[in-house]
Amino acid sequence: MLLHGLSQVEYRGYDSAGMAVSDGKNIRIIKDKGKLREIHAKHDFLKLEGGIGLGHTRWATHGAPCDRNAHPHTDCTGNVAVVHNGIIENHRKLKAELEAKGHKFSSDTDTEIVAHLIEEEMKKGAKAQDAVKKSVARLDGAYALGILIGKEGRLFLARRHAPLIIGKGKKDEMFFASDIPALLGYTRDFILLNEGDIAQIDARGATIWEADGKEVTRPPLHVDWTPQMAQKEGHAHYMIKEILEQPNALATAISADVEDGVKMLKGAKKPAIVACGTSYYAALVLQYLLHKQGISASAYIGSEYAPWHVKGEDVVVAISQSGETADTLSATRLAKKEGAKVLAITNVVGSTLSREADATLYIGVGPEVGVVATKTFTGQLCIIYKLAAMLAQDKKMLAEIEKIPETAKKVLDNTAKDIAALARDLSKSRNFFFIARGVNYACALEAALKLKEITYLHAEAYAAGELKHGPISMMEDGVPVIAIAPSGEFVSKIENNMMEVKARGAQVIVLSDDTEMLAHGKWKIAMPKVPEALCPLYYILPLQLLAYHMTVNAGKDPDMPRNLAKSVTVE
Repeated sequence: MLLHGLSQVEYRGYDSAGMAVSDGKNIRIIKDKGKLREIHAKHDFLKLEGGIGLGHTRWATHGAPCDRNAHPHTDCTGNVAVVHNGIIENHRKLKAELEAKGHKFSSDTDTEIVAHLIEEEMKKGAKAQDAVKKSVARLDGAYALGILIGKEGRLFLARRHAPLIIGKGKKDEMFFASDIPALLGYTRDFILLNEGDIAQIDARGATIWEADGKEVTRPPLHVDWTPQMAQKEGHAHYMIKEILEQPNALATAISADVEDGVKMLKGAKKPAIVACGTSYYAALVLQYLLHKQGISASAYIGSEYAPWHVKGEDVVVAISQSGETADTLSATRLAKKEGAKVLAITNVVGSTLSREADATLYIGVGPEVGVVATKTFTGQLCIIYKLAAMLAQDKKMLAEIEKIPETAKKVLDNTAKDIAALARDLSKSRNFFFIARGVNYACALEAALKLKEITYLHAEAYAAGELKHGPISMMEDGVPVIAIAPSGEFVSKIENNMMEVKARGAQVIVLSDDTEMLAHGKWKIAMPKVPEALCPLYYILPLQLLAYHMTVNAGKDPDMPRNLAKSVTVE
């Protein structure tokens, strides 16, 4: 059952896998790096016997992909086995505390501390249930946890900012998983755990405690999805699934440990940033935030670093979703050759960039199946915001960053209907212009890229003040101009730009939190009031949806756009 369940979520991508099975007394574990079939052929998962167990496919966030870092992880006694999705933000502090008490760690992961915390509580005499609750209460960050207590034959679950479900099987059968496809071979009835829930499952069913400790009963949800539909959570495409899962993904991203990045940039005298495509637009946001702190960092397109850079950069921040982007790697190698230290921001542990960098910050949003970047872009922004805020010791901004998952969900929920209608209205348009000012210019660039990547329509982004320096000649009746116009220092200037294009017949679509700005739009997308620096993250969400719906309406596949690859590995 474990082997079959794990095979059903292989589409999500992973670098290692493992299982732990208990016979009610002892836990036996098989785990290794590589694919399931390779590990099974080498070790034979079916040697594990028992009636209770858990399995995991790992996408590395802490520690390189290898057998010692594969899940499950155990405590010193081997009585507690843990699997985990997410990032434990305070793992360094907890690990130091546990090591001082004599605990020995056998991996580089943040996950292993959970097993040792539970062991420590049980040493003090706590019952398994209380030990789990006390240990989970100490965790900061994002987690979906499966916890097996071997000698008691008990299985516990915990969820915060990461999906986790319970499946109700035949008599005496209960399951849990991070995603429905893993369980469709055994049940169509699921209990969806809420934020902060802790649960125990056994042959009798599920016991669920809310974050405040109160026991609750939740009715199961019945689904009729096929396995293929379930991989996309009932959605038609991976792209829309990945857009809508951003609130959960970003909860993990904001939990990332950025201390190494802060240390490197704190002493930097001449930093630079290199990236390509979507990652370059994230680099522009970092450049803006550093400039606001008085740090003169320059952002370079990876392929343009060699001819444009001035020798002497001491720290280069390299941003790449895959960690394999050839132009970015070429730029970082040149920078290292000239004496610079490299700080990488990537989604892939063990990637070439992460191996060659002096320090790496992982965005931790999980595999992105759709070719075009959605959650990886917003994940990069989360890391960048946290890095800049900690560098500036800006507690107010750090508090705003904690709100990102909740606010992102509200934006997606509140704009979805209007964006779908807008996409239908724009179905016959062939030329699109996106305008913005300040840090939002990066958002306009990314929005235009999303649209052109998957619709194959012409889309351009301009700093709004540039309209009268040429592009205004292209304004005529019905041309869509999408204005990213939040309230703030430059709102009156972008209002003038909207008036200029409206006077020439353009169809203005306004995204704003300002009612006066929204009044200028034929289409009005109301946005929440947020700090200016965070606008690119929130305003790109409805524009991702716009690109998606326009593509689907045109009968094109948003997951596999022509001529594009997920990782650009040639210069």
